[in-house]
Amino acid sequence: DSWEALCSFVISQQNNIKRIKGIISRLCKAYGDEIINGFYSFPSAEKLSSLTVADFEELGMGYRAKYLEKLSKDVAGGKIDLEKIKVLTLDEARKELLNIYGVGIKVANCALLFGFGFYDAFPVDVWMKRVMEYYPDGLPECFDGIGGIAQQYLFHWARNNL
Repeated sequence: DSWEALCSFVISQQNNIKRIKGIISRLCKAYGDEIINGFYSFPSAEKLSSLTVADFEELGMGYRAKYLEKLSKDVAGGKIDLEKIKVLTLDEARKELLNIYGVGIKVANCALLFGFGFYDAFPVDVWMKRVMEYYPDGLPECFDGIGGIAQQYLFHWARNNL
């Protein structure tokens, strides 16, 4: 889901996995619908659009609260059309996401890869910078069109071997 992926990666900025999971869990429990036995759906932009920055801060989002507050209002109000982004080229879609308050290059690439179906979007973090030292001329041609998927395997390898 593009909405859930975009929100989740905005929340992930300068954060660790345990904290990210906690924030998302609290968000879903507070504003999502119960699916079964204490598991909750990710809340829609429409549902979150009535929240204030303080409401998001209460969930532990810190400085990211202002990003989620504006993003929710902009998506719910139609200023940002996530469905439109899905049909753009990768470069056009990335440019659209980078225009969103609180979205930088890594968040944009992560959301494009995991939420918008752009399998060539290539998020780069410290681990991928280390991997790229092995490929100074870029990834092998066999990864063309699926660089983002290859990145996941390379990321896993780097975390366990470097």
